[in-house]
Formats: sequence, structure tokens, C-alpha cells
Amino acid sequence: MSDHSPMEMKAHENTYEGFLSLLKFGTVGCLIVAFVVVYLISH
Repeated sequence: MSDHSPMEMKAHENTYEGFLSLLKFGTVGCLIVAFVVVYLISH
């Protein structure tokens, strides 16, 4: 099915895990910034 070596697949998996981690923290960070901006505008 795939002609990638096990080493390449492990590198891809590590990169994807890093991407998912960044996406999670980025989402939380954006939500925090959005709440702070809404708070500052409303007060």
C-alpha cells in the first residue's frame, strides 16, 4: 500500500503529533486572547 520506510513513517508521525499539539495550544491561546479582547471592549 505504501512504499515509505519505517523510519520515514516514524518521522511523519512525530511531525503530525507536533502539529496536533501546536493546534491544540493555538486554539486555547486564541480563545484566551478572544475572551480578553471581549472583556476589554465591554469595560
